[in-house]
Amino acid sequence: MENKCLISESLVTSATAFLSTCSVENSSQVKLGTDGERNVAWKPPMAGFIKIKFDGAVDKVRNRAGPGVVGRDSAGNCVAWRRVHLEFDSDPEHIEALAAVEALRLARRENWEAVEVEAKAARTEDGSEAWGYVEVRPKAHMFWWYYRSPYRTQDPSKPWPIILWLQGGPGASGVGIGNFEEVGPLDTFLKPRNSTWLKKADLLFADNPVGTGYSFVEDPKYLVKSDDEAAADLTKLLMEIFNRNESLQKSPLYIVAESYGGKYAVTLGLSALKAIEAGKLKLKLGGIALGDTWISPEDFVFSWGPLLNDVSRLDNNGLLKSNSLAKQIKQQLKSGKFVEATDSWSELEDVISSSSNSVDFYNFLLDSGMDPVSLSATELSQQIAIRRYSRYLNSLRSSPGGDGDIDSLMNGEIRKKLKIIPNNVQWGGQSDLVFNALQGDFMRPRIDEVDELLSKGVNVTVYNGQLDVICSTKGTEAWVEKLKWNGLKTFLSMDRTPIYCGKEKMTKGFRKSYRNLHFYWILGAGHFVPVDQPCVAMSMIGSITQSPVATK
Repeated sequence: MENKCLISESLVTSATAFLSTCSVENSSQVKLGTDGERNVAWKPPMAGFIKIKFDGAVDKVRNRAGPGVVGRDSAGNCVAWRRVHLEFDSDPEHIEALAAVEALRLARRENWEAVEVEAKAARTEDGSEAWGYVEVRPKAHMFWWYYRSPYRTQDPSKPWPIILWLQGGPGASGVGIGNFEEVGPLDTFLKPRNSTWLKKADLLFADNPVGTGYSFVEDPKYLVKSDDEAAADLTKLLMEIFNRNESLQKSPLYIVAESYGGKYAVTLGLSALKAIEAGKLKLKLGGIALGDTWISPEDFVFSWGPLLNDVSRLDNNGLLKSNSLAKQIKQQLKSGKFVEATDSWSELEDVISSSSNSVDFYNFLLDSGMDPVSLSATELSQQIAIRRYSRYLNSLRSSPGGDGDIDSLMNGEIRKKLKIIPNNVQWGGQSDLVFNALQGDFMRPRIDEVDELLSKGVNVTVYNGQLDVICSTKGTEAWVEKLKWNGLKTFLSMDRTPIYCGKEKMTKGFRKSYRNLHFYWILGAGHFVPVDQPCVAMSMIGSITQSPVATK
């Protein structure tokens, strides 16, 4: 018989020793029981699946596996899943070891020929990082990565904040781009980032929607088709992470979004509030921050032509073409033709790229380096958002000693570290599918959701880079002025306050606040504010989250 068992004797020995010293069944650290459907072991916040894979007929497995879910996985293997929620105050191998022991016992009892254990959650030995998968819906798996700040304080009067970072695209990875390109502890060369937001808060990155980054679906039909569906999945993720961890429940959660992520953020904010009010989600929502976000596509497409004409990237001919397509998009949106509006958006970007000699949509002082003529409108709608993310950020790298390529990093060294990414999942492998699935919602505005959040008293912060085109400051100001919030008139009448950074006396931006609406104008920044103005971004996020750590 071919030995396919992945459980080594040393692992079983260490696991047996661990179980005997931990007294698992009566331990305060780990509890055993049932969730009503499956046998489970749990202690928050870790959540995931242990997948026991074996040879044999599916019907035979169903009869013998006992509590659990039995069937075939995406690779056609006969598998039995047992739901687990695990956090051990010890070496992460013990998570695998416990699963290995249970799998081995099951295999020996039923005389199965092969057993393979696949962990769906893990953590570093010191507990400073944790990551895993949550099956937010059947066959839809969302990946998350949590960082505990080394600067975290324990003063109950000043609760330490947690930031949930949501990337845009749609289909861009927060675990990859937001983490390693923008605000996480390490850059793409795995060097420490001095401007990491961990200095102000814990960080939680999610590859959202499913199909983004390391997240995956077992069939494309499980991809989300609307922002509301994405919000429902994210709410499920938060339930899995927060409901079983009393420590995290003490920290206010701030949802910080960039680009298209803003649409996820406002729909998630409302979904989370409903779940909190219903007693289904145990967390405190501290606020929502919208950084260069795609809240009102109509206002943005109308801003592009005049903005680029003002800064000499479009002549009057280009302006006329741009405005004509913007009017077409407005009519399509008014008629509810959202897919057609997405196609027209692609056409408009093509026209602007051609007329401006490829202006960078993320910073109008730069060229994008793309040849828009070689891409059809369909290809643009599928690729332009993701490709421009990487092209813009690639142009900013200057560190020696490596190429800093995000794809190579995530599918190489980081994948090896995480250990739980399925063999058939490639980071970013389903990104185009994610974008295509959301074509019907891509151009749908979310101003009403911002209004509702403000009316419910949620703190909403809007910040925008001066040099951004795709989500321009002109467009952002336009949609803010459309809010029906009863404090808007006073907000608009107020003067702005200049922003400085550290000991520098040069103006870095402006801010304005009234009640629970706050607006930051960030000078010298394009679409990626934390990348272009890290000092200002750090100070700003400290203010937004009311971080106990003073700005340095």
